[in-house]
Amino acid sequence: MLDLPHARDRMVEVQLSRRGIHDREVLEAMREVPREAFVAPGFEEFAYEDGPLPIAEGQTISQPYIVALMIEMAEIGPGDHVLEVGTGSGYAAAVMSRIVERVYTIERHAGLAETARQRFEELGYDNIEVRTGDGTKGWPDAAPFDAILVAAGGPGAPLALQEQLDVGGRLVIPVGDEPHDQRLLKVTRTGAATYSEEDFGGVRFVPLIGEQGWPESGSRTADRRSGPARTRSLPEMIAAAAEPLPDFDDPAFGELFDRFGDRRVVLLGEASHGTSEFYRARAAITRRLIEKHGFTIVAVEADWPDAAAIDRHVRHRPSRADADPPFQRFPTWMWRNTDVAAFVDWMRQHNERIRISSRLAGFYGLDIYNMSGSIGAVLQYLDRVDPQAAKIARERYGCLTPWQHEPSTYGRVALTSGYEKCEQAVLEQCRELLAKQLDYAQQDGVDFLDATQNARLIASAERYYRIMYYGGAQSWNLRDTHMFETLEHLLEARGPNAKAVVWAHNSHIGDARYTEMGIVRDEVNIGQLCRQRFGDEAALIGLSTHSGTVAAASDWDSEMEIKRVRPSHSDSYERLCHDCGVSRFLLDIKRDDDLRDRLLERRLERFIGVIYRPETELRSHYAAASLSQQFDAFVWFDETVAVTPLGPEHMGAGVPDTYPFGL
Repeated sequence: MLDLPHARDRMVEVQLSRRGIHDREVLEAMREVPREAFVAPGFEEFAYEDGPLPIAEGQTISQPYIVALMIEMAEIGPGDHVLEVGTGSGYAAAVMSRIVERVYTIERHAGLAETARQRFEELGYDNIEVRTGDGTKGWPDAAPFDAILVAAGGPGAPLALQEQLDVGGRLVIPVGDEPHDQRLLKVTRTGAATYSEEDFGGVRFVPLIGEQGWPESGSRTADRRSGPARTRSLPEMIAAAAEPLPDFDDPAFGELFDRFGDRRVVLLGEASHGTSEFYRARAAITRRLIEKHGFTIVAVEADWPDAAAIDRHVRHRPSRADADPPFQRFPTWMWRNTDVAAFVDWMRQHNERIRISSRLAGFYGLDIYNMSGSIGAVLQYLDRVDPQAAKIARERYGCLTPWQHEPSTYGRVALTSGYEKCEQAVLEQCRELLAKQLDYAQQDGVDFLDATQNARLIASAERYYRIMYYGGAQSWNLRDTHMFETLEHLLEARGPNAKAVVWAHNSHIGDARYTEMGIVRDEVNIGQLCRQRFGDEAALIGLSTHSGTVAAASDWDSEMEIKRVRPSHSDSYERLCHDCGVSRFLLDIKRDDDLRDRLLERRLERFIGVIYRPETELRSHYAAASLSQQFDAFVWFDETVAVTPLGPEHMGAGVPDTYPFGL
């Protein structure tokens, strides 16, 4: 089971200290208060993830970093009397109670107030008073306060709260002209009728409902102090900067991406592994980069030996006599689909016109050596010797993603004794699987690159599969570091002027340092590593959508389904793009400084892999990110459709036996 005290210590170290929270009393209070006691049942294992979690009445418990930041901003200390507006779960009040003499907290939902009161009693926190009412009016009979913290966003700082501050007192509150778009403001009372303000940047809180806040309808209730009104909304700014995209077959589509033609590496993402528009867009961009800008490497998020079969086909080299058709294991539709087949066919035709071997475009796999094949071997073995262990393994492999927060799928299941006993046998099976491929590579003296890559993968296989078997961030970091190193080897092998296009999921492409992956879990990805290695010679381009259909499975190794993609969440970057009203566009983030600054704010972003569970989408498929730091450009398709898996009916007549997708 998860070691909660250890997780609490790690939260303080990684999420708070490393991100700039330095107040020792705040850190110790966060270390003392058990956040798992304040989350909804079933979310205890996620108590120390740096993200908000749902509670009753449609409210949330704020992410730990925001709680710590606001308390540090308020500069509270021993002997202080503090007012909190918006009790919620009671967690922030509990943390402050470990620092100050007394906390007064107001909650407009009676049920939340009573639950919080019970939690305080159970924990023995007897210096907290709870009241149900309109928090925008404050708590006059307990004033003045040394600090007031508001856990909801209002149109401005309520006058009642400002007047209840002691001289020198601090009010910390999110404010903004829209209920879900705020700046974190610190108001300090400097005299009997004077105040100073400091702006601490963009945040997103639930609306502050009350007489001096927002009404239930969300419109402004009165003319109150707030920041200056913005002349354009964020969707309007996106619409103004958006460059509409023509049809995929129109040469103008690829021409829009000529601006990236001088880069050493262009990384093209996708928000799901089963969306046709993402594959077709990447194909159109890549065709242009190959034909007009001399790119010769197409490196994809696929296993090396499977991609090697494609590479032999597109570069008109003989196929292996003993080779099975590539991409036969789950998830087959990710690369065995009509869009990939059309692009592979184009690459073969393009190379047929090229006379110089060094200019031939190659198709390469970046991923850990035959990961899907090895996973299949593990599951097959465990199904036979320990079905319960097999169930656990499927959960772990199904969650080899950095964004899932759904308790039932996150893979944090207790290890059984049978699972541990199987480890050595499973690793041996993986080694045997890999060694079989190495035998062939050693005999193939012509393909030195393939042979050396296979040997390098074999050397590190045991460590990777041992880590992957038990799950955790290490497996992600080892995998993406391996993909980056493979890309480096390819560039080196193809010569000093070689340029590469990378196809992978947004979670691999977008710079991890500006997402929950890097901020919370110390994970790296190929996008981050490329920026650190190549600087401005790397272009990171994300692709996403609002709604439509997607090819995905419900569990690892289960059947592919065509699923309906839910409309994007109201607090997401995807919703901003949808609301801009342009159906498909390229957004070059670096061309508009004002827009880039607005897109620095962390918002939700959707990630769908080979597994999609719409019923738990918010917890399973969204994570916070800073879009303008994560990507250099963003490609948008408002409505998308699922890929079409490749089957016999799509092969057509006259396809040669060497065709890599032959069945």
